[in-house]
Amino acid sequence: MALSRPLAKLERVDDLRTIWSSEPADFTPWLAEEDSLSILSEALGLDLELVAQEQGVGPYRADILCRDLATGTNVLIENQLESTDHPHLGQILTYAAGLDARTIIWIAKRSTEEHRAAVDWLNEVTVDGFSFFLLEIELWKFVGSDNVAPKFNIVSKPNDWRRSVAERARSSELTETQSLYLEYWTALRDYIKRCGGAVTPQKPAPQHWVNCALGRSGINMDVFASREKRWIGVEIVVVQPPGFAPKEAFNALLAQRESIQQETGFPLDWRELPDSKMSRIVTIWNDVNMDDRAEWPIQFDWISRRLDTMRRVFAPRVKSLKPSAA
Repeated sequence: MALSRPLAKLERVDDLRTIWSSEPADFTPWLAEEDSLSILSEALGLDLELVAQEQGVGPYRADILCRDLATGTNVLIENQLESTDHPHLGQILTYAAGLDARTIIWIAKRSTEEHRAAVDWLNEVTVDGFSFFLLEIELWKFVGSDNVAPKFNIVSKPNDWRRSVAERARSSELTETQSLYLEYWTALRDYIKRCGGAVTPQKPAPQHWVNCALGRSGINMDVFASREKRWIGVEIVVVQPPGFAPKEAFNALLAQRESIQQETGFPLDWRELPDSKMSRIVTIWNDVNMDDRAEWPIQFDWISRRLDTMRRVFAPRVKSLKPSAA
């Protein structure tokens, strides 16, 4: 059966400098834009927030410094318009040490086999908590069009499989409940990825919660569980975003409570917690048996739907919050 209309053809733009003539003046500022970081975040499965361009490291300047909103740790981005080279490899290690970066992203037009091997080796020998990514950037456009689109290709990344093997080896040191939490969160993450959920939790750990990014420092979304109390839940955790007074961000969301409740379609428990720096907005499912693995798909479906709804409702509101002193 013939298509009702012909499909367009794509062609690659080989010379990146037709779009970005200068690395520091054009490429780095473009990469630091919110839309560009969003594309990069999607490619890597991270949630990045810009901290600074040309961040000082002693007498040197790192291209871009970001924050991983899920973990609160620093992310270093170094970019090139040409092939990877030895000077940039040295710069990356120097800047990462000076900025205490836990995630390092190296972007170039092309990567050499030697530099791919170097990044693979760094991922292999560093301890958990450090991640090195090497990406190649391409530009594509429709034939006959002047509009171009970027594409990031990951050529080297942390070897999660090897690290998960090491974690399983260490799991014999965990308590029975800690081992259950680790297995539960790992299975939840796999379920959401397999089913195409919009929100994927971060790396699982043997604890009663797992983080999910929401798009702003100081405000996170978590999934939590209690084997003993027989509940699972999803919550917005409001601490204190930079520039905000204590409880100011929570109160700004609380002022929108009626519209938020209407949009979520399920009850929320608003917990200011006056004696704590933290406030919580919670939805809970009680009387849940985490030990019954046959029930996990039903529990995971509930969690995934709650995560998608909470992010859809809260993320735009959280990103638009402004401190009163601004």
